[in-house]
Amino acid sequence: QVQLVESGGGLVQAGGSLRLSCAASGGIFSINTMGWYRQGPGKQRELVAISTSGNTDYADSVKGRFTISRDNAKNTVYLQMNSLKLEDTAVYYCTANVRESHITTRYSNYWGQGTQVTVSS
Repeated sequence: QVQLVESGGGLVQAGGSLRLSCAASGGIFSINTMGWYRQGPGKQRELVAISTSGNTDYADSVKGRFTISRDNAKNTVYLQMNSLKLEDTAVYYCTANVRESHITTRYSNYWGQGTQVTVSS
């Protein structure tokens, strides 16, 4: 079974920075997409950033402030968050689309447990 473990969340003042990490482990043959979503208080979960085959995409609200990167050898994805704003406060979830074996071509989507990011004024 595949597990995703996030780390790096915490409390930061507006304008500050945080770096989130998410490591995937377990039965992994390959990963195509890895990304980050977030869910703020009273809001729906939304896409923050995603990385697929070297291509990246970002929510408009974080473009120019957040950067997603991957270490494919470590099955790890990062989210560097700069110039944080109060509205970035949310639980951040990592997701990965995983192929678990060479005998299947099917990819399954997995989620981490979430890490809290709180931006204070």
